[in-house]
Amino acid sequence: MPLTFTLDPAVDPALRDGVLDLWTDVSNAGGSVGFVPPVVREDIRPELVRHLVAMAEGRTRLLVGHDERGDVAATAFLAFNTHRLMKHWVWLYTVMVHPRHQGKGYGRDLLAAAADSARGFAGVDAIRLTCRGGNGLERFYESCGYKEVGRVPGAIRVAPGDDRDDITMLLPLL
Repeated sequence: MPLTFTLDPAVDPALRDGVLDLWTDVSNAGGSVGFVPPVVREDIRPELVRHLVAMAEGRTRLLVGHDERGDVAATAFLAFNTHRLMKHWVWLYTVMVHPRHQGKGYGRDLLAAAADSARGFAGVDAIRLTCRGGNGLERFYESCGYKEVGRVPGAIRVAPGDDRDDITMLLPLL
């Protein structure tokens, strides 16, 4: 059953807790979403609060995918640029699909919904994202239409002796 995507859902305790649980579960499953396992909800909460503040200030939009039970199953945050020369593209952050839904095509669905959402933003004609090397994420994003446009070798230190490339990807929306 496909996910139901909503851009800018009302943030209530159920949504907040659903995103927090998703982020925790994805992180603990080894997902490249800013944390290294093991983590608990309280490790992630401050980062989620920063995202929620950016949403309240209008700098970030939230895209949520709910599964057939109504649970938060996928998310992506779209952040606007504040620099006057870069307002024509947005950042895509914290792209997550719950581990129990991996392999169902929901990641592709999430990226397509994010692109559709961004096409509705006035003056936006591209999406940029970064991903951690070493997990094949860049191949996944390329298969969804993104192109690698930059790479900083060893910029992400996952653990002592485990440095990964920081890869920048671009999706033109025109």
